[in-house]
Amino acid sequence: MTDAAVPKTASSVPSAKSLWEGILRGEMGLALGVVGIIVLLIIPVPAIMLDLLLAISLTGAVLILMTAILIKKPLEFTSFPTVLLVATLYRLGLNVASTRLILGHGQEGSHGAGAVIAAFGNLMMQGNFVIGVIVFIILVVVNFMVVTKGSGRIAEVAARFTLDAMPGKQMAIDADLSTGLIDQDTAKQRRKDLEQESTFFGAMDGASKFVKGDAVAGLIITAINIIGGILIGVVQHKMPLGEASASYTLMTIGDGLVSQIPALIISIAAGMVVSKAGVEGSANKALTTQLAMNPVALGMVSASAGVIALIPGMPIIPFAALAVGSGYLAYRRATKAKEPEPLSAAALEAAAAAAEPEEEPISASLAIDDVKIELGYGLLTLINDLDGRKLTDQIRALRKTLATEFGFVMPPVRILDNMRLANQGYAIRIKEMEAGAGEVRLGCLMAMDPRGGQVELPGEHVREPAFGLPATWVEEAMREEATFRGYTIVDPATVLTTHLTEILKENMADLLSYAEVQKLLKDLPEGQKKLVDDLIPSVVSAATIQRVLQALLKERVSIRDLPQILEGMGEAAPHTASVIQLTEQVRARLGRQLCWANRGEDGSLPIITLSAEWEQAFAEALVGPGEDKQLALAPSRLQDFIRGVRDAFDQAAMAGDSAVLLTSPGVRPYVRSIIERFRGQTVVMSQNEIHPRARLRTVGMV
Repeated sequence: MTDAAVPKTASSVPSAKSLWEGILRGEMGLALGVVGIIVLLIIPVPAIMLDLLLAISLTGAVLILMTAILIKKPLEFTSFPTVLLVATLYRLGLNVASTRLILGHGQEGSHGAGAVIAAFGNLMMQGNFVIGVIVFIILVVVNFMVVTKGSGRIAEVAARFTLDAMPGKQMAIDADLSTGLIDQDTAKQRRKDLEQESTFFGAMDGASKFVKGDAVAGLIITAINIIGGILIGVVQHKMPLGEASASYTLMTIGDGLVSQIPALIISIAAGMVVSKAGVEGSANKALTTQLAMNPVALGMVSASAGVIALIPGMPIIPFAALAVGSGYLAYRRATKAKEPEPLSAAALEAAAAAAEPEEEPISASLAIDDVKIELGYGLLTLINDLDGRKLTDQIRALRKTLATEFGFVMPPVRILDNMRLANQGYAIRIKEMEAGAGEVRLGCLMAMDPRGGQVELPGEHVREPAFGLPATWVEEAMREEATFRGYTIVDPATVLTTHLTEILKENMADLLSYAEVQKLLKDLPEGQKKLVDDLIPSVVSAATIQRVLQALLKERVSIRDLPQILEGMGEAAPHTASVIQLTEQVRARLGRQLCWANRGEDGSLPIITLSAEWEQAFAEALVGPGEDKQLALAPSRLQDFIRGVRDAFDQAAMAGDSAVLLTSPGVRPYVRSIIERFRGQTVVMSQNEIHPRARLRTVGMV
């Protein structure tokens, strides 16, 4: 068979050029490096090659240490456990290769295992191999008992506490996402970082065992090299015992040092990485900021050094120099702290403008704030900062979330102080009328049981202001305990923001002004402008559109799909002028949206149906001419209906279902007008609003 009969494509057989490009890009570098380590364990290497490999080990350890020092947080070096494993295996491979050279060429003199090992041996021993052995043992003990053991313990504790804190951190991410403080992408990134953090510290806990094993292996290899080398030199090569001891001990100690020094450097790097948890910035900046910025601490250092310098027999010069230096630094820090920060040009202009206040016109006092939050004197810190989270930032994120969910931008929220409120109290006003009030506790956290029970922790038992659930204000120190018990933890700013969220949802219809409707119509895409021109004012007025949108928002139906709403009104407006009928027609057009918004966890729509008896009772109770009908139901029958609705929905809630009440189209608005008085959040849908592809699941009947 000829070569032409077996074609080789570029995808099946990589070319030499692509192979070398992969090696240079690092795609195959790690694989070749691990294979090279295995080769060191099997194939002898010459002394000159061993010198090069030992030089790489030393410089690589320094590179790892510098990287560990300069990273800002541990997750920037997530590959460190893998680096630690590869570096340990590399050093063990070098130990095997150097052992082979020491035992095979030790009779040739101290340079038999290479120049690097000989240089380290001569440097440490300096003619006395006992000193070299003692120094080597001290280095191994320092590495094994101090640095490695300490960093391993830190990694172990960090891994355990990181794993224990994961549920609380995940709940905090979910709380920030639900309040609109972060978006979906940010929440996903935070969950990914949390997973990487737990995996990293768990891997570091296991990787620290490599360093411990490396230290033990170094001791064993050193003992084998000394004993085996002396025996080989005396028995096989007929060397004098003193000469053999000096030669093999020098090379063995040099080999041990050239291996243990990189091991010690990498152990220090491991300690730097695992001890940086919670410290922002690189190590040098963090230590400078936290150690050398307090003038009181520097002053105490200066005084202590000065006292020690005066002790008889103590060297005066070094302690006096330290006293003067730290004292000068303390003076500079204290002086700099008293100096006011220079104002920028913009700040100077603002100050000048504030110095010349203009008289406010009397007409300005007639303006009404749509949404206003009044804070007690003790809560003014919420405006500036609370653990890095500003209340204004949360409100800004809340308005963005509500705009996405319901289709229009809520009015700006005005925040001001009210000295007549309790010290840590607040009041939320809608169009100057109080819509809600409550109190929070700064420095504490609100703990709530997701099952609705009372929190069994010491603290102030209260009712959560937004939903009226049992809650407890607990100390910040009990966060871990509350998280461990499965309680939901909320900070004071989030409590206020959640209360504001529910109040805004309850008053959305009142906040949708005529001007806001005009703005929504104006901001429609260019393709929908023709629809607006055809409807207004010939078919329907802008005021009627406002009333229909308000009716939808009153039942918490999103008006984001405004073109679909306008199309529904365009169909019904020529046949009716009733806002109720227009709203029902629009709701039918929004059937897909309504079914999707109220679906259960399994994707189906849980419904509680209205029995035929009650359907007939409501239909017979409608009185009035034409479309101006009113519901005239006997009070006793009305009480029976309310009792039946409560029983049906309570049973559904006990089964874990958040159901909707399904009625006929003719009575739906009247049934809703009754239910909203005692179960405002209950959704009432008509049969016309059920999308054909919606999966229904009946969970009860009234």
